[in-house]
Amino acid sequence: MRISLFGLALLGLLAAQLPAQDNSELLSRMKAMEDRIKALEAELQALKGQAAPAATPAPIAVAPTPEATPPSVPPEPQPVNLGGAGPAASKALNPDISAIGDFIGAAGHGANRRIPALEMHESELGFQEVIDPYARADFFISFGEHGVDLEEGFLTFTALPAGLQLKVGKMRAVFGKVNTLHNHVLPWADRPLVSQDLVGGEDGINDAGLSLSRILPAPKGIFLEGVAQVYRGDSTNVFHAGKRTDISTIGHLHAYHDFSESTNFDLGASYARGHSPFGDGTNQLYGADLTVRWKPLRRAIYHSFVARSELVWARTTVTLPSLAFPSIAITKPFGYYVSGDYQFGRRWFIGGRFDRSQRGACLPTNPDTTPCTTPIPSTNLLQDTGGSLVLTYWPSEFSQIRGQLRRTRYGEGLTANELIFQFMFSMGAHGAHPF
Repeated sequence: MRISLFGLALLGLLAAQLPAQDNSELLSRMKAMEDRIKALEAELQALKGQAAPAATPAPIAVAPTPEATPPSVPPEPQPVNLGGAGPAASKALNPDISAIGDFIGAAGHGANRRIPALEMHESELGFQEVIDPYARADFFISFGEHGVDLEEGFLTFTALPAGLQLKVGKMRAVFGKVNTLHNHVLPWADRPLVSQDLVGGEDGINDAGLSLSRILPAPKGIFLEGVAQVYRGDSTNVFHAGKRTDISTIGHLHAYHDFSESTNFDLGASYARGHSPFGDGTNQLYGADLTVRWKPLRRAIYHSFVARSELVWARTTVTLPSLAFPSIAITKPFGYYVSGDYQFGRRWFIGGRFDRSQRGACLPTNPDTTPCTTPIPSTNLLQDTGGSLVLTYWPSEFSQIRGQLRRTRYGEGLTANELIFQFMFSMGAHGAHPF
C-alpha cells in the first residue's frame, strides 16, 4: 500500500541522516514504526470492508492518445416533488374521473310501452373530489343518443355544527331506494313499474335544491338518519313549478341494523309533496322501503342474497276537462315491487322481481305508454302487473353482462313478452354510491 511504501522511504531517510545513532535503538524505532503502519493498514481495511489488495507493480505510463470528445448528454429529468409528497401528489389538484357505458337491446313484443331494439342507453361521466377537509364535490354528466344532461352535480359540506351535513346542487331525491340509484347500480336492466308509473321512471325526482341530513339518537346497534330536502319543484311527470312558490319538499327516515356479521336490514319511510303536473293542486307521495342482505364473510365472494321491496301511495290532483267548467279531482294509485337476487358463484347472480302498480288512465309514464299520445286526465285507474327473471355475469369488477326475461300485463289489456340484454363497462376511479 501507499502508506507502507511511504513509511519505508521515511525510515531509509532517517537512517541515512543519523549514522551515529545506536543500531539497537534505531532498530527498535523501526520496529515500532512498522507496527504502527500495520495497525493503520488494518484500520483502513476495516473501513473499506475488504481485504487489502496484493501489491502490484506500478503500471508503465503510456502517453494518452487523443480521443474524440463525447457529445454532451442532457441530464435526465427529475420527478416532480410537490411539497415532499412525491409523484403521487401530482394529481392532488385533479378530480377522480370515470366513464361508464350502458348498452341495452330488446327482442320480443313490447306491447304499448316499447324500448328500442338496440340502444346506447347512457354514457355517464363522473368527476369527484374531496375539495378540502370540509367539503366534497360530485358531478355526473349523462350522454344519451339524443343529448347531454347533468344527472347530478352537488357540493357536500361534511363538517357542519351539530353533526349536520348539507348538500347543495342538482341531485336525486331520497325518496325510497330506486329513485336514488343510477342505472349502472340497479340489479335489473329496467326500473320497476311503480317507479315508471308514479315516481318519474328513470329521471325520477331529480331537481336543483338543498338537502340537510343528520344522524339521530337511536337504541344501541341501530343507525338512524333523518333527511329533509327542498327542491325547485320540477320533476317530469311528478312535480311542476309554474311559479317560485311551487317548491317541492322531501322527507326521509332511514334505519339500519346488523343482525349478525352476515345479515343486516335497511328500513326507510319517505314523503314527497309538490305541485301536480296534471292539475291545479298538489301531488303527494308516501313511500316505504325494506332491504335485507345476507353476505357471509367467509364466503362473501361466492354467495350472497339481497331481498328488496318498495311501496308507494300517491295522492295526485288532476283537472278534469268539461264542456262547462273544469273540475278538480284526486286520484289515489298504489304500487309496489318485491325482488330477490342470489349470488351462486363468484361471478354469477340470478334474481326475480314481481311488480304491480296502478296509474291514472292516460296519464304520462316514463317510458311513455301509447296510444295515449295526448294525455287526458281521468280519475279512472289502470293496473299494470309484471314479472321478471334476471341472470347477471360479472367478467370483472369493471363490466357486467345481463339478460332479463320480462312479461308485463298492462292496464289497457295488452301483454308484453320481452328479452332485454344489457352490457355495462366502466373506466377510471368511480366513487361508491350510498349503501
